[in-house]
Amino acid sequence: MGCCESSFQTETHPEKDQSRKQQQEPRNHNQAGPGAGADDPDVANGVPSFTEFSLADLKAATNNFSSDNIVSESGEKAPNLVYKGRLQNRKWIAVKKFTKTAWPDSKQFVDEACGVGKLRHRRLANLIGYCCDGDERLLVAEYMINDTLAKHLFHWENQTIEWAMRLRVATCIAEALDYCSSEGHPLYHDLNAYRVLFDEDGDPRLSCFGLMKNSRDGKSYSTNLAYTPPEYLRNGRVTPESVIYSFGTVLLDLLSGKHIPPSHALDMIRGKNIMVLMDSHLEGKFSTEEATVVVELASQCLQYEPRERPSVKNLVATLAPLQTKPDVPSYVMLGISKYEEAPPTPQRPLSAMGEACSRLDLTAIHQILVMNHYKDDEGTNELSFQEWTQQMRDMLEARKRGDYAFRDKDFKTAIDCYSQFIDVGTMVSPTVFARRSLCYLFSDQPDAALADAMQAQIVNPEWPTAFYMQSVALAKLDMHKDAADMLNEATGLEEKKQRVVKGS
Repeated sequence: MGCCESSFQTETHPEKDQSRKQQQEPRNHNQAGPGAGADDPDVANGVPSFTEFSLADLKAATNNFSSDNIVSESGEKAPNLVYKGRLQNRKWIAVKKFTKTAWPDSKQFVDEACGVGKLRHRRLANLIGYCCDGDERLLVAEYMINDTLAKHLFHWENQTIEWAMRLRVATCIAEALDYCSSEGHPLYHDLNAYRVLFDEDGDPRLSCFGLMKNSRDGKSYSTNLAYTPPEYLRNGRVTPESVIYSFGTVLLDLLSGKHIPPSHALDMIRGKNIMVLMDSHLEGKFSTEEATVVVELASQCLQYEPRERPSVKNLVATLAPLQTKPDVPSYVMLGISKYEEAPPTPQRPLSAMGEACSRLDLTAIHQILVMNHYKDDEGTNELSFQEWTQQMRDMLEARKRGDYAFRDKDFKTAIDCYSQFIDVGTMVSPTVFARRSLCYLFSDQPDAALADAMQAQIVNPEWPTAFYMQSVALAKLDMHKDAADMLNEATGLEEKKQRVVKGS
């Protein structure tokens, strides 16, 4: 599906099938806007181009959208969930999963996503991709590892945010809004403390998700009505002035350390009770002059009449001169450690079987099983002379017919013949279970394939192929974390086997 020229981004509250293009590489749309875009060295480093992801990619990254990966502010109760995930290249991502009815027009959704995907700025948690598969509508953004402003402001543990950092947050968000507005994206939906995120350096970023509504016709504000712009209550429309009003509520959060209704705050401001408004946890460690400027700006933003509110450029012009401690890193002012990515666990080199299973290449797996024949079955059956009955000969004949069918890729016949062999039960063969498992995979029966692979493990607990086949079946069942674990276990067994051979 093509990418059009409109604009968009949605909401994140990060505090807390197989796709029709499962193996397709993400499609690169190379959409970077001018200004602070992809060519800006402050922005381009580490920010991938906007791409289309397959549903399989995102299922794998989020452990099949596990509830353990939900980072939405409202948890599983949120209307559109946000998950953290990790791509194969180890890059962390945030994935917003819309309800199935949110965007019925797939073209409109893609057009909106592509528009926001053009934006690139160091003050944004940038949108890096989307997925539009069947009824699924998903957005993919950079993941901000150090939580939200709400977490650090309202639910802090070790220390509150110092005054200089609060001013930095306000300025950075104003800069982000100014950039978006200059790039033709002046509307931001439901701006609040949960939309302000902190990256690995502790620097504040504005979530790209707020640049798009929760649905084509859905509400733009999810917060309490007391915090909603008055004109939105009248006509249900978001305007650039509505965004300024919401910015004013964030300024109140930064000043007070609490999420207080604007009407209550304005009453205090009119009564000249500015010191009462200030966060007591700051313990007076702030400049009264600077606080007065911010209070006055918040008051202007919260004016009832939209035309009386300042522009985004006025926000930046007012806040930028208040910046202090420019050389102090944000993570220091937040009182957190600088995030350091743990080095990846060294990957074991994969054998030919391991490579084929990691690629889910059933044809290559078939070739390997045909070549290996029954060499791995040695020692699994000790038959006495008395057991060589006619029934035994018939059973072996059934296995032979299964082998011919397996070699010729007649998987239905192979399943029937191998089943005759297995059902007699006189002999047990891990290879037969592995071969029938592959037949089931070719026949789109991953549950049966997994059961046979597990039986092969029961017969021979140290046989790597049994684990490899379980890995493929689990991947086909979209259980990607379990599949990766099983693949790793199979590789470990192969290494152990090779060490034994070398030592003998």
